[in-house]
Amino acid sequence: MKALKEKILKEGVAIGTEIVKVDHFLNHRLDVKFLEEIGEEFKKRFEGEEINKILTVEASGIAVACLAAPYFDYAPVVFAKKAAPNTMTEGFYVAEAKSFTKGTVSLLRVSERFLEKDDKVLIIDDFLAHGQASLALADLVGQAGGEVVGVGAVIEKGFQGGSERLRAKGYKVESLAVIDQIIDGRIIFK
Repeated sequence: MKALKEKILKEGVAIGTEIVKVDHFLNHRLDVKFLEEIGEEFKKRFEGEEINKILTVEASGIAVACLAAPYFDYAPVVFAKKAAPNTMTEGFYVAEAKSFTKGTVSLLRVSERFLEKDDKVLIIDDFLAHGQASLALADLVGQAGGEVVGVGAVIEKGFQGGSERLRAKGYKVESLAVIDQIIDGRIIFK
């Protein structure tokens, strides 16, 4: 997506060789109009797919998923929680996800009431790096007996191999901007 690449170059900041900071428009301060364009692009990428639910991880994926939902006939957005709140007293599905950026391991949880066996799920997230979050979300869908229709990422760090891991499992992956490498503070797209 050309407009996204331009926005990353204009407003993003490369940190080291692996981190791209896009908090000016994607995951701290939100450019809602631009996120609507991103939602529309996801619709183009997954045109013709039967989707009745969108799944993401709190917190950065929620805004993207919510602004994509209108383009998928307002499919409900479900987000996996990284911590078990006191209100999650009923059964839930759980899967482990490692965050290489944060250096943490989270247990992602979704209430059994929100994922069902007939669901056709589109996984959407802000970043795709090593693929651990998306694989954990796919695991949750599988535990419910649903089907992952595809995985959509706003920004993929292609050099970290996540899309290859997901495709090897048979998932359709669509990333709107793929970063090939980060060198001397420069972001280079694939």
